Amino acid sequence: MLSVDEVLKKAKRIAIVGLSDKPERPSYQVAKYLKEKGFEIIPVNPTIESVLGIKSFSKFSDIPFSLKVDVVDIFRRAEQVLPIVEEIVGSGQKPIIWFQEGSENPKAEKLARENGFEIISGVCLMMAHQKQANKSQFSD
Repeated sequence: MLSVDEVLKKAKRIAIVGLSDKPERPSYQVAKYLKEKGFEIIPVNPTIESVLGIKSFSKFSDIPFSLKVDVVDIFRRAEQVLPIVEEIVGSGQKPIIWFQEGSENPKAEKLARENGFEIISGVCLMMAHQKQANKSQFSD
């Protein structure tokens, strides 16, 4: 099982499911932060055309297979997560599935694990990255 630090070191392309185009929303703030830190962001939200100057996809399976996704960061209510994970499992891609705080869903997590997916659950990706950055800043 990968640690949060290992995931953050390896990940380059992050699909954010439920990414809002409203700057006050946590998903927007996390995406903006990650983009500023050099990650490639892929917005996934059927209600917006683009966010942060990046084209949005309606659902995960609309992302071209050639865009290998390293991490899927899920910003949806827990009861909405299972169909998203089912779609990811059926996509043919094998990203790490990151359940943001509040999106944890035991059935979805079990399905992901049973299909060989690495998961991280109940952790904010931005806060984890900031913590890692602070650690490396003080260990140099």
